[in-house]
Amino acid sequence: MIDPSFDASAAPSIQNAQAPIIPTPHLLPMQFTGSGSEYFRIWIVNLLLTIVTLTLYVPWARARKLRYFMANTLVGGQPLGFHGNPRQMFKGYLLICAFVILYSVAGNLSPIAGLVALAAGTLLWPALFKSSLQFRLSNTSWRGLRFAFHGSLGGAYRAMLPLLIPGAILVGGQHFVMDPAHPPVWFGVFAGLIALSTVAIAPWLFWNIKQYQHNHYALGNLQTEFKAGAGSFYLLTLKVIGLGLALVILPTALVGAVGYGLMSGLNLGKPGIGWALAGGVAYGVIVLVAMLCIRPYATSRLQNLVWTQTGNKQLRFVSELRFGSLMWLSVKNSFLTIITLGLYWPFAAVSMTRLRLEAVQVKTRISPDQLVGAAQIHNNETVGDAAGDFFGLDVGL
Repeated sequence: MIDPSFDASAAPSIQNAQAPIIPTPHLLPMQFTGSGSEYFRIWIVNLLLTIVTLTLYVPWARARKLRYFMANTLVGGQPLGFHGNPRQMFKGYLLICAFVILYSVAGNLSPIAGLVALAAGTLLWPALFKSSLQFRLSNTSWRGLRFAFHGSLGGAYRAMLPLLIPGAILVGGQHFVMDPAHPPVWFGVFAGLIALSTVAIAPWLFWNIKQYQHNHYALGNLQTEFKAGAGSFYLLTLKVIGLGLALVILPTALVGAVGYGLMSGLNLGKPGIGWALAGGVAYGVIVLVAMLCIRPYATSRLQNLVWTQTGNKQLRFVSELRFGSLMWLSVKNSFLTIITLGLYWPFAAVSMTRLRLEAVQVKTRISPDQLVGAAQIHNNETVGDAAGDFFGLDVGL
């Protein structure tokens, strides 16, 4: 502690020496170096082998895709790596297929059997979700260090069950309807209430899952925290709804007013049908533009919200994905994919990945070398923990 009687003006050099040192932040930009032509070759082979093997090649296809995208993702100039074993991924794929078949068969046997199968799948789903995150992170590396996911099994159930319960109740209720093609009035009211309640709490449910994910990413002894509250998700939802209403309802009101005037013949002449047709086309274009705007807006704002609120005392992420850039690229990709009958899809995937990844950077208070050195010590102590987890399987979630 500095003596209050000390004359700072008499010794400026000592005063400066005791001034707190503010660490200079280090920026680790993200880059994506993949190309559409390279990924096209991987994609077409994966597609053909998946068809020939009746989808059994799916885990190997996913592993090849992840290796390519990870190897071409640079963080601070250093590539990521994916080390997942396709055979282990195949076990998870078979598990999911078994549940789908079990539910289909049980539902055909009896409503009670189908309900039991649905309940079993619902109860196991959070564990599989946690397993998938654990597998993906523990098999992803940067500068020789493996990432980790430290979320607990209990946390997965707390995060996901509120999302699954409404759907499970609704599907389960259908098993007690004698004629699903003509359900009774009570079931329609019941389904409506479930749907309304789900919509009302959907932002909270989504925040709950994101909080579980982004609170437990780790590299060595560095674990992320998620600082966004549920209120920010509700605010984003209201903005998206507001944009949708502005882009759809206002043009609807305008076209409706013009159409009413035409049909009423208010000094608009006889060619009212032609004007109505033109108005209908214009309205269709407006609605299409609205649909093309809403999704990129929601995606860009959600990415910026989630990743900018992820970090800890040593490092944090910053995302600055621009709505205009994302909307233009989405329109371009959709158009080219349609006119090429889907063959442009690999090029679209690469360009979209590049745009979204390069909008993110990592800010750290310590140098990357110090960051890796500190993480390396902890990493050597905990390596192999995930491999011993029975649920350490990839199920594609």
